[in-house]
Amino acid sequence: MIEEKLLVIHKGNGPYIGRYDLPGGTVEANESLVEAVKREFIEESGINIDIKRNVGVCDFLIPYELPKRGTTHIHHVAVIYLVQYISGILSKNPEKFEGQDSLGAFWLPINEINSSNSSPLVVEAKEWIKTEQLSLESQRLDDWAVFGKNAFN
Repeated sequence: MIEEKLLVIHKGNGPYIGRYDLPGGTVEANESLVEAVKREFIEESGINIDIKRNVGVCDFLIPYELPKRGTTHIHHVAVIYLVQYISGILSKNPEKFEGQDSLGAFWLPINEINSSNSSPLVVEAKEWIKTEQLSLESQRLDDWAVFGKNAFN
């Protein structure tokens, strides 16, 4: 039996701190979604990927205060792609720079993924691996608990 695994990062900042998350991030000025995904994979995991197809979109409302914006929740909209490894070595210690929130990348067996140790995006990716379907409804996670920075130590 082949053990299915998902490439994840340890999250060092933001609402998913201390959890497993998928590589990804903010699209920069004049950058396409595909360019952003490829850049974020390199920055957060150290590997180059090729995008095979757009799987779909899912979204979550996560309790996380941003006082400068006056918000109590983050609306996380995720575009999910099926990708293929091209080259590179997984980075256990990615380059540090402003905005870098990856503490390192690794392959996580999908049977170890759960809502206590992973972002909702990773949980959704696990479900997609099993069913090839994403949730159509926005998921509001008001009971979300943020872990501390030492959750993986």
